Amino acid sequence: MPLMTRRGMLQTLSAGALVSVTPLAFANNAQITAARIWPSDLYTRMTLEASAAVPFKYFVLDNPRRLVVDMQGVSINEVMKSVPSKVLARDPYINQIRVGQFDQSTVRIVVDLKRNISPQVFSLLPVAEYKHRLVIDLFPAGQGSAPAVQAEEEDALMALLNDYSKGKVSKDGSTTVTAQTTIPKPEEARPKATPQNKSNINRKVVVVIDPGHGGEDPGAIGPNGLKEKNVVLAISRDLKKKLDAAGYKTHMTRNQDVFIPLGVRVATARKLQADLFISVHADAFTSPSARGTGVYALSTSGATSAQAKFLADSQNAADLIGGVKKVGNANVDRAILDMTQTATVRDSLVLGRHVLNALGNINKLHKGQVDQAGFAVLKAPDIPSILVETAFISNPEEERLLAGTAFRGKVADAISAGVKRYFAGGAVLAQR
Repeated sequence: MPLMTRRGMLQTLSAGALVSVTPLAFANNAQITAARIWPSDLYTRMTLEASAAVPFKYFVLDNPRRLVVDMQGVSINEVMKSVPSKVLARDPYINQIRVGQFDQSTVRIVVDLKRNISPQVFSLLPVAEYKHRLVIDLFPAGQGSAPAVQAEEEDALMALLNDYSKGKVSKDGSTTVTAQTTIPKPEEARPKATPQNKSNINRKVVVVIDPGHGGEDPGAIGPNGLKEKNVVLAISRDLKKKLDAAGYKTHMTRNQDVFIPLGVRVATARKLQADLFISVHADAFTSPSARGTGVYALSTSGATSAQAKFLADSQNAADLIGGVKKVGNANVDRAILDMTQTATVRDSLVLGRHVLNALGNINKLHKGQVDQAGFAVLKAPDIPSILVETAFISNPEEERLLAGTAFRGKVADAISAGVKRYFAGGAVLAQR
């Protein structure tokens, strides 16, 4: 069987090899309450939500290639019957799904595959509005198996997803893996050049754009059903076009509706040796009256306001909501904040002020200054990073703005203008 090189704690499965997982508590007569499938070029995720934890076993068979998942203590219901209809023709990995009652207490799911895969099947405890979840991730098996149309950066992203789930990528984006994916640790960060204008350098500035949330994690949802993950992806695509046209080299942490862990987003920026990292979001608050645009940077101490702390806490919960398998490695599960980030945070605040000033021309500002808190996605020690809350999706009026292409374009224009002013002002760039 091909070498398994994709996401997390994957085991080489010979045909018929059985993998068993025992949850903390055996649940009899659990009810499957929801089923979702998220196809993407990177990987396909299937999620089955249940009223209680569901014990399961899974194995891979050949001729034809298929994944079999046995769920114990459950029975067929209308939700389970609907699973085959959720497979999309464009899914790169799933051909079809069959569901049947294998015995009195076991439902068998057979996933007929289009290609060799490395499966990861794991359970998640309830979080936010989600109940117990059984997650089935299908990753391409073996190097060189990705579609020819897939970008080089997406190959790197899949490798980082694999490394992250093996506990080899920490939340500051540093990693201890093969030379192909090695990222410098904070103390090994590349040296800085003297301040200079963009026009004085002989390479393109690299900007990584990070559309928040994605896949199983919708982010905030507006009163009329608008999802943050869709809004910020559209804005990020606009921003990429504008920065590309201005002569920058840009990359996106996701360009599809797919879940990417926070640490992998940071690691992607570090692997690509980014000069800037911009995470795009749409704010939400408990009161629908809250409104305005905001820009945030990392804090090396406490949050600068209660609102910033509330926002950081909600954004940092993305891994719990999106679903990341825990691997028992403290380097993965703890938030790493190195005090060598002081200079990087200072640069981030300068960038943030330029972007905030530009955004103030198109919408009311939530605050007149760049706020700070412990955002996990901003923790690259050597890359100036900001998080832009474009507007409050929880506010009906601003949800309407975010739903329109005109406002989204203005937001992208403003962020682009702020980036240009940052470099025109003599930003410090990394030597490569």
